[in-house]
Amino acid sequence: MSGKENDIVQEDENDVVAEQQGDAVNVETEADANPAETQEIDIETLQLQLEKEMEQSQINRDAALRAQAEMENLRKRTTRDIENAHKFALDKFVNELLPIMDSLSLGMTAAESAEHVDELREGMDLTLKMFISAIEKFGVKEIDPLNEKFNPEQHEAVSMQEIEGSESGTVVTVMQKGYELNGRLVRPAMVVVAK
Repeated sequence: MSGKENDIVQEDENDVVAEQQGDAVNVETEADANPAETQEIDIETLQLQLEKEMEQSQINRDAALRAQAEMENLRKRTTRDIENAHKFALDKFVNELLPIMDSLSLGMTAAESAEHVDELREGMDLTLKMFISAIEKFGVKEIDPLNEKFNPEQHEAVSMQEIEGSESGTVVTVMQKGYELNGRLVRPAMVVVAK
C-alpha cells in the first residue's frame, strides 16, 4: 500500500471513530437532557408503589387485628364453656336422682301409717331398681362376685372360711358390693373367700 492509500484508510478510520464518538455524545446528551424526566417518572412510580404497599400493609394489619380479636373471643368462650362444664357436669345425674329421692320421701311418709310391711318392702324394692337404673345410665356397674373366683383387682377379702363343697379361692359371701365407673374401679367388693 502506498502512502496515499494509507492516508485515505487512516482518514476513513478517523471518520468512523468520530462518528462513534459523536453518537456516544448524542446518547449522553439525550440522557443528560432527560434526567429530570427520568427521575420524575421514577419518583412517581416509586410513590405509587409505596402507596400500594402502604394500602396492602394496612389491609394486612387490619386482618391480623381481626384474627387476634377472634382468637381472644374464642379463648374466652372456651374458658367459659369449660367452667360451665365443670359446674354443671352432674346436672343430668342429679335430675336422674331426684325422682328416687321423691320416692324415698313418699316411702318414709307411707311407713308412718303403713299396716303391712310387704307394701313397704315392695316400695323400697321399686326405689332400689330406680336407683340402679339411674346410675347405670352414667356408666356405673355393680360388682357382685358371689360364687366367682376371687379377683384381687376387683375384690377385697375380709376373711377366709372353710366351707364344704366350695372350691378354694371362690367368693362365698359378698358383704358389700363393689362398683366400677366406665370400667375403672370405684370401690372393690368386700367378700369372704373359701379356703
